[in-house]
Amino acid sequence: MGLFSSISLKPGDDAPDFTLKDQAGRLITLASLRGKRVVLYFYPKAGTPGCTKEACSFRDAPRFPPDVVVLGVSKDSVDAQKKFSEKNRLSFPLLADSDGTVIVAYGVDGLFGFAKRKTFLIDSKGKVAKVIEDVHSAMHAAEVGEALKAVR
Repeated sequence: MGLFSSISLKPGDDAPDFTLKDQAGRLITLASLRGKRVVLYFYPKAGTPGCTKEACSFRDAPRFPPDVVVLGVSKDSVDAQKKFSEKNRLSFPLLADSDGTVIVAYGVDGLFGFAKRKTFLIDSKGKVAKVIEDVHSAMHAAEVGEALKAVR
């Protein structure tokens, strides 16, 4: 699909379910998080400057409420996600979508197969509540925190 993905999720749509491994090799499914609000953020590549700023903005943000789960997703391998997480002392799961299936399902497939930087706020019922397309890496967690005030 590349740059011309025909998928465009919008508020009110069902968030596509997925099962991916996190940096510790644990399987995480979106369906298992029902009842919680999910911040699902996509980023191009672990360890790059913008992606590091974005991940660290979540790490350094004031604590989100206990019903909020932050998940980062890229095409990096489990091992690459683990190294990125350990190097930056990240406190949330990074999911390895090595084959790009989830990236395509969310319509964030971009140049050279990397994910576009985009965030989906998913409500406690599994619906897309908000899509953040204009991501400012270093300030992203603050933007998300503000947007979460309207998501139940």
